[in-house]
Amino acid sequence: MNLINKKVTHKRFGMGSIVKHNDSSIEIHFASENKKFVFPDVFEKHLELHDKSDANSLEKIIQKKEMKRKEEEWKKEEEKKLQRKNQELRWEHEKLMKNHKLHPESQMVFWCDTEEQNSSFSEWRVFSGVIKSGNNKGKPNKPIRLHQNSAVLLTAIDSSMPERDRRILGVYMVNEDFIGKLCEDGDIPAHSKYRLQLTEQESDQMLFWEYYVNGKFPHKMTWNTGKYRYFDNLWMAQILLDIVSLKIDPKERELAQQFFEHFCKMNQITDRELPKPNGALMRM
Repeated sequence: MNLINKKVTHKRFGMGSIVKHNDSSIEIHFASENKKFVFPDVFEKHLELHDKSDANSLEKIIQKKEMKRKEEEWKKEEEKKLQRKNQELRWEHEKLMKNHKLHPESQMVFWCDTEEQNSSFSEWRVFSGVIKSGNNKGKPNKPIRLHQNSAVLLTAIDSSMPERDRRILGVYMVNEDFIGKLCEDGDIPAHSKYRLQLTEQESDQMLFWEYYVNGKFPHKMTWNTGKYRYFDNLWMAQILLDIVSLKIDPKERELAQQFFEHFCKMNQITDRELPKPNGALMRM
């Protein structure tokens, strides 16, 4: 708005007229001298326009500026809150990393449906599913046992086949800084390096129940419900070792060997003392 030559009254300097102004400053000629002020802030408490129409227009400008200022303050405060929350999460993360104790069954076997058989490898992540009942019904399952030492085994079974024929499709270590206790969304992402997908021919040779056994019912091969199971660290090591022997391509075999060695190191397993697989299928 054009305020040149408009009459004003200042609480201290008296009457004057505007000689210059822009988006951030205004200059006013008073009886004895010219004075510069911050625009439009000076009109909030110290300066008054004589023209009522201009005064109303200016009031709207001041209100918009005030709203913008409050919005910016709110954004800064929200940013500070987010920074504090992230810092608290980092401290909690570091604490959990430092105090982590290996659980003997901190590996996960995941049941991939038809769609997940593709998405699990294209995205290299799985979703732990949702809680079916109770106060937390509908919220994602929190994979609390998973940590840096954990791997996720991807399995599937054709609807027409018995459970004993469940095949291993692939496997990956969890992401480098993943902690299941802090996982709120149920997504379990893969490590940047340690991830393996089996060919169809390789999967046919890797039957899950050759490694896995239900301690209470060692001869039963049933999955029942749920997307995943936790299972023994030693069983995962056995599976990884057998995958190494399956791989023919030199690069894939080398990666599988590195994966196996990394897994054993993270789980404090000595490969020379690794027992042979003794799952439910091996006990028939």
